[in-house]
Amino acid sequence: MEIYCTRPQCPRPQNHFVDLDDNATLRTAQQKYCSACGMPLILAGRYLPIKLLGRGGFGAAFLSRDRYTPGMRECVVKQFLPATDLNPTQRRLAQDLFEREAIVLEEIGSQHDQIPDLFAFFPVLAAGLKSKQQEQFFYLVQEYIDGENLEEELVRRGEFSESEILFVMRSILPVLQFVHDKNIIHRDIKPSNIMRHVNGKLFLLDFGAVKQVTNSPTGAGKSSTGIYSLGFAPPEQMSGGQVFPSTDLYALAVTIVLLLTGQKDTSKLFDAYSNEIKWRDKVNISFDVAEILDKMLRSAPNQRFPSAEEVLIALDESAQSMPDTSISYHQPQAISQPVPPPLPKPSTASSSAVPAFSTLELLAGSAFSGFEGALISIAFLSLFNSPPVTFIVCAVVLGILIFAQTRRWIEKWDLAIIPAISLLVMFFLNSLRGGLAIQEIMILSLAASLTAVALTSLFRLIYKALSSII
Repeated sequence: MEIYCTRPQCPRPQNHFVDLDDNATLRTAQQKYCSACGMPLILAGRYLPIKLLGRGGFGAAFLSRDRYTPGMRECVVKQFLPATDLNPTQRRLAQDLFEREAIVLEEIGSQHDQIPDLFAFFPVLAAGLKSKQQEQFFYLVQEYIDGENLEEELVRRGEFSESEILFVMRSILPVLQFVHDKNIIHRDIKPSNIMRHVNGKLFLLDFGAVKQVTNSPTGAGKSSTGIYSLGFAPPEQMSGGQVFPSTDLYALAVTIVLLLTGQKDTSKLFDAYSNEIKWRDKVNISFDVAEILDKMLRSAPNQRFPSAEEVLIALDESAQSMPDTSISYHQPQAISQPVPPPLPKPSTASSSAVPAFSTLELLAGSAFSGFEGALISIAFLSLFNSPPVTFIVCAVVLGILIFAQTRRWIEKWDLAIIPAISLLVMFFLNSLRGGLAIQEIMILSLAASLTAVALTSLFRLIYKALSSII
């Protein structure tokens, strides 16, 4: 079995133990130590790190197994790992944040099924790597969410549709309402802290930056500690002032805007002159939803929605004013209810529908059709020497090719391979029959291809203009 050493400076963290391949032996084995640095590997006597999931902020995370559970349950072991250049005060603050995450997870993780459960929190003492002085490491163990976070998903598949961001909002807003009802502000909502399980359910992660707030209306004396993610924090958080439930709503709105626009951060969206995020001209969503997001993004906390529940109510009202889409998560939902089912398919298509074409795919397809249409026309004109017959045959063949594209039977590399083969056939036939030179064929085909692209672009612009007016 492979066990991963959690010491940050370990030169060879992977360790293999043949005797631990047997589960019966694994459950009773004595402590194992890293062959490279001597670090204890079986944490708290039961947790076995097997893979590094990532490092960042104040810690590192490891996929681990709990040998004291019947199924060797997978879990996440998070290690407190502050930067080495922190002064004592900063280090103490970082450790407090790490311990705070354990406290919050213990308090609320078991009460909501979209927040990971806390399993353990403990220190580990180990001999120093370069000296005999002992080092102390802190760990917390939490539920493992098998999936990918929304930041990873955005990189992998690109921008989200309106229906998909509504699913995210309706999944996370009830979690925020639950957290805020506990007088807790998350303070670090962003795509990387929202995890989608393989079954579709969304989880809110990383409660290390949470802030306890008072029950008083003003929250006097309770200021932010300055822990935030740049671009997601509203003005009151960045200035170190008091934080509110609407502070989290602002960060959630930024997250949604990034998912809609496909941007990794707000640097390309932020307008310094107006001190606002300008995003509406870059997406195509309903007016009501855009208005809700803009209200969540207002600079002054008292101009935003006061609670996550108010945002949910606004979404319900906007959904009622729109045509019925038969999408389950558009229906009103109680705040305490669990997340809806995995991402539904758009209601306008059946489960077997072909995915929508992107602009790039549309233009590539038109270029293919124009190029291939020119080749087919030249070939049949030289064969039949009759323009009417050539026109009819070409229209039928080209229609079949376009239909095949709409069904995605022809796509991607097919759009280059088929014209290349056709061009080779034309070269061979013309060399036998003494028709047009290959240079002439290429020029005519490219001209037809560019014409098709230009016409497609023109009709697309006219369609968008008419859609916005109607």
